[in-house]
Amino acid sequence: MTPVTPPSPAREQEGTETAVDTAGSPATADAPEPAPATKDRPRPVAVPLGLLKAMRPRQWVKNVLVLAAPFAAGRLLDLTVLPDVALAFVAFSLAASGVYLINDTKDVEADRAHPKKRYRPIAAGIVPPTLAVVTGIVLFAAAIAVSFVADPDLALVTAIYIVVQLAYCLWLKHEPVIDICIVSSGFLMRAIAGGAAAGLYLSPWFLLTMAFGSLFMASGKRYAEMRLSERTGAKIRKSLERYSASYLRFVWSLSATIVIMAYGLWAFGIGVTAMPGRLPSAPSTWAIVSVVPFVIAVLRYAVDVDGGNGGEPEEIVLGDRVLQVLGLVWVVLMGLAVYTAVAH
Repeated sequence: MTPVTPPSPAREQEGTETAVDTAGSPATADAPEPAPATKDRPRPVAVPLGLLKAMRPRQWVKNVLVLAAPFAAGRLLDLTVLPDVALAFVAFSLAASGVYLINDTKDVEADRAHPKKRYRPIAAGIVPPTLAVVTGIVLFAAAIAVSFVADPDLALVTAIYIVVQLAYCLWLKHEPVIDICIVSSGFLMRAIAGGAAAGLYLSPWFLLTMAFGSLFMASGKRYAEMRLSERTGAKIRKSLERYSASYLRFVWSLSATIVIMAYGLWAFGIGVTAMPGRLPSAPSTWAIVSVVPFVIAVLRYAVDVDGGNGGEPEEIVLGDRVLQVLGLVWVVLMGLAVYTAVAH
């Protein structure tokens, strides 16, 4: 009898997607097999590589948000600020990776029933759950230690981030509304961390822009998960069972409206200086013009999410060239605005 060769992960996933598309239900969702790639690879090599993959280094790109506050203050190129901001990036990268490890360990059974998440190293059986938890704890300790090197305030922000995210992973991720707020708070705390590391005052309008921009992206991520479940029949998180597409669109509208208004008020304040006995100076023209690409980028992002193609915010940005161009234009305009304002 001819032995059957185990399929490769790519071929297995392709077969799963085909079954979903043609039959309308996930043929392998009930009893998916772990991805067998590690059988062809020496175990000592597979485990470290799987652990690194489970830490999701690709998603460290989110941590560039620690640059937002120093950039907006015109201090990003300040050599007295840049090293501490770099430490904030490292600290949040370590903390986020620790959260991913704990989260994937907690959700291992649910991930095995998911058409894509089943290939995550812990769900696929590559990384032992105990090793993932121990590594996560080590990463948390390292993140707080690195934060202390930069500034005690940064260490406090990092510790709050870890506690909130662990509460999300262990208890709150299935609570509707709360789950979206916690996900969006992660983006906000990254921006606050950059300001804490640099010792900067954070404008209320800057904080509102970051907060509701994060809420806009978080609700878009949930909508994308809902659309994926509708297309594949994959099991969805419990909190999504309480949502509807119309509700998530309401959250988009609310958050998009507030983020555009807050950004406009923030931009119109850049370059304005109050002088005793005289009218305040005029705002930066560059800052005013930057409102245009900002608004277009928000609308473009909404198109990507509404089409059901969205997911992680970094995946949307990296996959949309127009959005990248708009972001580059915005960065140039804001750079001219804040650095010419500082020069004067």
